[in-house]
Amino acid sequence: MYYYQRLRDVREDNDLSQKQVAEILGTTQQQYHLYETGQREIPVHLLKKLSEYYKVSTDYLIGIKKHK
Repeated sequence: MYYYQRLRDVREDNDLSQKQVAEILGTTQQQYHLYETGQREIPVHLLKKLSEYYKVSTDYLIGIKKHK
């Protein structure tokens, strides 16, 4: 299981729904839910896309760095 709390935190900080983030990534809300809850590992290319969208590092999104 690959649970990354920051995926949810940063989404909520930006007042976005799972459906809105899924649209940004070109996937479904159901698929994004699986990434956010750790039921499926998020592909690197989607993690990179989120990093660019939120203007944070991928290390921050996966919890390696404490600060954006």
